[in-house]
Amino acid sequence: MTARLHRPPGRTVAHLMLWCWALLLASGLQVAAAQAPGDTHHAEQVAQLATAGFGEKERIVDALLEARHPQTRMLLAAFLDGRLASRKSDGKVFITEDADDGVALVDPVDASAAGTAKSSALRKIGTNNRLRKKLKGAIALFDLDDADAGVRLAAVDEMLRELDATTVSALRTRLGVEDSARVRRALEVGLALADLSSPDAEVRLAAVGTLEGELGTAVYNRLKTLERDEPDARVRDAALSGLRHIDQWRRFYGGVETLFFGLSLGSVLVLAAIGLAITFGVMGVINMAHGELMMIGAYTAYVMQLLLPQHTTLAVLLAVPAAFLVSGLVGVGIERGIVRFLYGRPLETLLATFGLSLILQQAVRSIFSPLNRSVATPEFMSGSWQINEVFSLTWNRLYIVIFALLVFALLQLVLNKTSLGLKVRAVSQNREMARALGVRSARVDAMTFGLGAGVAGVAGVALSQLTNVGPNLGQSYIVDSFMVVVFGGVGNLWGTLIGGMSLGVVNKLLEPWSGAVMAKILVLVFLILFIQRRPRGLFPHKGRAAEGH
Repeated sequence: MTARLHRPPGRTVAHLMLWCWALLLASGLQVAAAQAPGDTHHAEQVAQLATAGFGEKERIVDALLEARHPQTRMLLAAFLDGRLASRKSDGKVFITEDADDGVALVDPVDASAAGTAKSSALRKIGTNNRLRKKLKGAIALFDLDDADAGVRLAAVDEMLRELDATTVSALRTRLGVEDSARVRRALEVGLALADLSSPDAEVRLAAVGTLEGELGTAVYNRLKTLERDEPDARVRDAALSGLRHIDQWRRFYGGVETLFFGLSLGSVLVLAAIGLAITFGVMGVINMAHGELMMIGAYTAYVMQLLLPQHTTLAVLLAVPAAFLVSGLVGVGIERGIVRFLYGRPLETLLATFGLSLILQQAVRSIFSPLNRSVATPEFMSGSWQINEVFSLTWNRLYIVIFALLVFALLQLVLNKTSLGLKVRAVSQNREMARALGVRSARVDAMTFGLGAGVAGVAGVALSQLTNVGPNLGQSYIVDSFMVVVFGGVGNLWGTLIGGMSLGVVNKLLEPWSGAVMAKILVLVFLILFIQRRPRGLFPHKGRAAEGH
């Protein structure tokens, strides 16, 4: 009896191990049994995409959306991006990724790597506009539960493009748990747009009240339709009031946008003219090659991009001091080689620098070819700042405005707080007296001309972010530059700033009703009449400094 009660230790351990394996196997079978039907259904739907027509593909997308398999979001995104393909040999569907040795394959059922294949061995699963629209809406339904409020907001905006029973139900469900104020407002707008189709007039009236203050195109179009087709007078009047409110704000923001475009154009004119204000205003030299100095600065930015092709932002930032140095050295060479022999002879200076401008243009054509070149825009200057539904500011123009003000401030600092600035002002006011006091006027002339040329080069870098770089870049701004300098007051930097900004704003205000060409003509006529009354511009020099101007 005793022997029967005490089993050998080895057999006891073996039995325990068998029981453990049995339990693990049973658990695994239960998990597999729970997961297999979902995976199997998902795999069947995915496999049908290889041969389905566009209408059938839409039905498959609906089925995938209803099943909510963990990999559905990834599958739909790949489908929308054109990265879904079937293997020609067996028709199996894969998500594709670019790879060095061909195309990397990803299993759409479990997201596992499935090796690589040649692109010729795959057949892309195509889409059309209607299917892509459906895919965007389906992806938005998934993103509605994303942890990032920005992703949820983008999902709501996408769903508002086409509201149906499914999307409206999803929006109502999300509204009950949404904690972001911006997303909640977007959800309320979406539901209000849906309620505008309600058969109940009270519901439609409440929906119009919810949409009050919204300026978006979708809201405007729905209110426009409601104002035209609504049978209930109360709802129709409310829609008309909403339309008037939107129109009023659109006109306001349209004016602000025009003002911004005027300031951005004025900033370009200031950058183009501020260097000329030094060489022409301070030194009295009519430099017709000033536009070509800007062109050299723009090509310097292009060369920096060639040297740093993978670092666009760094290339543009380094192009600013590089353009200043290159254009400045060219300016010093122009002053030492040509201009210093022609002081006091403005006509000869004009002809000589005009001939030099043609030489510089031809030199650029010989080096870089006559074709226009583009300078890549850094990421931080790309896109726009969307302030609301009807008003946005482009980052590149906003940075140009800031850049122009910085250049102006630095130039003012140099001319008013440095030894060079003091000597420049002394030579410009009374050259003989400055020489008698020991100022080396020849050196000051060269440095002043180099400073103005360097600023022109910096202006060229800014222009490379707004337009293509070409041999004729400077010719587009030389006349405008002289107009700004003369209008603001010869030799007065503050006059250049205010004159450039004013002419830019006036030009943009005239363009909507007169056209771009006629606007320039009207500005020129105004400037001619203005100079007849005030020959020295807005801010003329006073005292001895005015004698030479």
